[in-house]
Amino acid sequence: MSNRRGEAAALAGLLAVAGVTHLLRPGVYDPIVPRALPGPPRFWTYASGVAELAVAATVANPATRRAGGRAAAALFVAVLPANVKMAVDWRRRRPTKRAIAYGRVPLQVPLIWWALRVARADTPGPRSR
Repeated sequence: MSNRRGEAAALAGLLAVAGVTHLLRPGVYDPIVPRALPGPPRFWTYASGVAELAVAATVANPATRRAGGRAAAALFVAVLPANVKMAVDWRRRRPTKRAIAYGRVPLQVPLIWWALRVARADTPGPRSR
């Protein structure tokens, strides 16, 4: 497995784990859904979990990896408001929990970079016959 394929596999794994946890433990994520979104938070928790699983599959497949990397970057941008809400809501919690909440916000930058790197790495070349 090349380093770039390994990066793609790791990104797909991260997204898949996140997607599964959104579906199996939605109560953890419901409180950080921004109130500006219409409908119940549980809908958005499940929708984001399904999106993470779909993007994971797209990143894992070499034929769709370029689009998957771009979709992953967009997904990481889209969840930033939830991470900001968590940081604001957790500002009076214990220092360890605050550190986790505050750390999620800047973590989005390397995640976005990673997803774009995966998208660029797998640009398909001409096919040989």
